[in-house]
Amino acid sequence: MNIKFWGVRGSTPAPTPPSRIKSKISAIIEQITPEDLEDAESRERFLAGLPPWLFGTVGGNSPCVSFSFDNSDECIIFDCGSGMRELGIAQITEKRKINHFHVFFSHFHWDHIQGLPFFGPAYNPKIKMNFYSPIPGIERILNGQMVHPYFPINLNAMGSKKTFNHLDSEIKIADRTITFKKMNHPGDSYTYCVNEKGKRVIYATDTELTANDFDKNESNIKFFKDADMIIIDCQYTLGEAIEKYNWGHNAFSLAVDFSANWNIKHMVMFHHDPTYDDHKLYGILQSARWYLERLNLKGIELTLAIEGLEITI
Repeated sequence: MNIKFWGVRGSTPAPTPPSRIKSKISAIIEQITPEDLEDAESRERFLAGLPPWLFGTVGGNSPCVSFSFDNSDECIIFDCGSGMRELGIAQITEKRKINHFHVFFSHFHWDHIQGLPFFGPAYNPKIKMNFYSPIPGIERILNGQMVHPYFPINLNAMGSKKTFNHLDSEIKIADRTITFKKMNHPGDSYTYCVNEKGKRVIYATDTELTANDFDKNESNIKFFKDADMIIIDCQYTLGEAIEKYNWGHNAFSLAVDFSANWNIKHMVMFHHDPTYDDHKLYGILQSARWYLERLNLKGIELTLAIEGLEITI
């Protein structure tokens, strides 16, 4: 399965302001030497040597992650944040067209649904869109943001063939099984696990981990243990998490502890705070790696979720 990140911010979209772009350009110029400008090769070498927070950006769209599969015209989407618009735009130029989207919601806070009205394929009558959530009333909830005075057209104006499915047990899509688990977040949020031929990826945004999530009980073992990858909420530093107790988000260090507790091979840090700039986010990634080393934890790969990132499992 191929996982691609279209939106990685939490709470609200956070575009990079012009002042930060100017600061990045200024910092890059300060590092240039005459030797770096001699030819195309030296310029490319200079750019490749810049730190990632300086040359590039994490992105500012709110959550949307897609799962695509070899030789399949179906796609699984987790959450419809503003990144979903980018996914729709990308479909225009993709050689292999997706004509069936399966959309799962962690919950219905605004940053997780606001991209749906701008998802181009949803207006195409040839497209199928199946929506899923353990929370009842999906159609009513989604239509609630597409009524006057919030939006000029309603959900029925989107011409795709839509179904709305209330989940009460695991579901199979082709040869993939999707299971879910309620987690700690104001108003509840659901974590999902995609299992394809024994490969397991967990999508766990908007969750504030508790002691119960570390318990080695049958339910937790079945859902979390030995997963190949977890995409997990890492919105805060530990100090911020203490200040914002019960806001429904994690400190990155607690997410590392959790991944180690369940022997998860790859942890992707997700749902970034909208106030964090690229420098701070890459600093948090480095801090998480130092934390792993300090605890002498082996075998866990850490990745910072950025827009456009693709991971194949």
